[in-house]
Order: sequence, then C-alpha cells, then structure tokens
Amino acid sequence: MTFKPENSINQTVFLPKNKGIELVVKREDKIHPFVSGNKYRKLKYNLIEAQNSGFKTLLTFGGAYSNHIAAVASAGQNLGFKTIGVIRGDELGSKIERNPTLSFAKECGMQFKFVSRTDYRDKTSQNFIDHLKKEFNTFYLIPEGGTNTLAVNGCEEILNDSDKDFDYICTSVGTGGTVSGLINGSNSNQNVLGFPALKGDFLKEEITKFVTQSNWSLITDYHFGGYAKINPELIRFINHFKNTNRIPLDPIYTGKMMFGIYDLIHKGYFPAGSKILAIHTGGLQGIAGMNMILKNKNLPIIE
Repeated sequence: MTFKPENSINQTVFLPKNKGIELVVKREDKIHPFVSGNKYRKLKYNLIEAQNSGFKTLLTFGGAYSNHIAAVASAGQNLGFKTIGVIRGDELGSKIERNPTLSFAKECGMQFKFVSRTDYRDKTSQNFIDHLKKEFNTFYLIPEGGTNTLAVNGCEEILNDSDKDFDYICTSVGTGGTVSGLINGSNSNQNVLGFPALKGDFLKEEITKFVTQSNWSLITDYHFGGYAKINPELIRFINHFKNTNRIPLDPIYTGKMMFGIYDLIHKGYFPAGSKILAIHTGGLQGIAGMNMILKNKNLPIIE
C-alpha cells in the first residue's frame, strides 16, 4: 500500500456514578480521514492482495450511505485502482447528487451499478458474480462490508500491548469481521462484547467461522429496531456524548454500541472496577446522510 494510517489513540470518557469502572475509547476513527476505523483494517490486506495479484479494478457492494463504499472509493483513488460499486436500490441512480456518500464515491472515480433490492439479495450467488464478470471483465471482489479472512487478519491488529489490561473489549457489529479480528487479537482472559446493529442472532454462525477463541458474546438488545433505525433517544445520547467527551459517534454503529455500554453500566452488568475498551470503528461520513433523513422526518439532527 502507498498510504499509511495515523496511529489510533485511547481516550478516557466521563462516566457518572461509575462504580470505579473505567471506560476508554480507542479512536480508530482518527487513523485516516476517509478510510478510517475498521474500514482501513478490513481493506488493508485485501488491497495488498489485489496489488500483488496484478488486479487493476476493485468491485464491491453496499447501500446508499455505506461507509464501505466510501472507503473503497477513496482507497482505490489513493492506490490507482478503478473502483466499481454495486449499489442496493435501482432508484438511487437518479439521486447521486443528493446523496453525500455516493457523491463522494463518484468524486473518487467510482463507477456504479444500481440493482433492485430483490436482485441485490443474490449478490453472493455464482450466477450474479458471473454476470458481473461478463459486464466488467476482471476485478478483485471485496464482499459487502469487507468481511473475509484477509479483513479479519487486518482487524486482529486493532489491539496492541497497551490494551492488554482491559477486562472488556466492546465493538459494534455489522458483518462480523471486526469483532472476529478483535476476538483473535485479544487475550483469553479478556471478554469481547459485540453490539450488533442488526436484529437477530444469525451473526454467531458467521463469526464462529473466523475465530480461534470462545471469550466473546453478542449483546443483541441495542439495535434500536434494526439496521439504520434510530430514534430521538439515541440522537440525544449521541449529541450529549459528543458535547461531554468531544467524541462524535455515528448513529448506525458506534452510537448504538456506546448507548448499550452506558445502559449496561447503569444496570450493573459490569463488575465494579472493570476496565472497558470501546472500539470507535469510524463511520462518521454517514452522519450527513442520516441527518438528511432526520430533517425530512422533522426529527432532531446529529450535531
């Protein structure tokens, strides 16, 4: 790779009535302005593999406000790859200029293929991939969300020696790659907690494919109704957290995770004196798109 990230920093946050509990945020969102957080980690070894194998084009998948789409577009521009984004929602083709994420990706040179939500469900089928190959010829395929074995290898590098004294490692969960890397990179005496942004327990099977330890569990009570679903309570929490700690949170992933951590502390889930490390996985580019939706619904926006 020809560009490198900054080092992440650990930042202690304020906890009212903390029972001796320490909460620290690992600011992975600070490591790169556009390929930040877990997106850099997931893409790192995939991009190296694409380069070493002589690919000139990257193809991947995502939704209207996908952090992954934005990161692939930016990384591709940095490294000289042509990029193709297969986007969920064929109606979005006429709305690129009104969408901050897609506009950014287009400015980075990404070419789009918009497909219906029905067709998008078949994106992992061999027939779907074969049609893409006929249309675009040779490309290096990166899965939706970036999760594969190489992505997990990258996420194993999130934790370092300075993190070994934490009792709990917390992260938001989308496709499972980041939490899998954290599990593999953690010490066996640490507890890794994943906070899924989607409904359901289906991610357990996916995570199990990648992990080498059993020191983990999923906390499934803080999805706020499902992926990209939020409410005024979550917005108030995100804004208060930012005003108190000077740390912005995205509403899809890290906001829900942090809300869950605070609620679990309040409910006594963590023993007194626990040391908790929360991974900030980035995703801040999605705030602009979410605020457009909130304004249309006459709801408070994320500051």
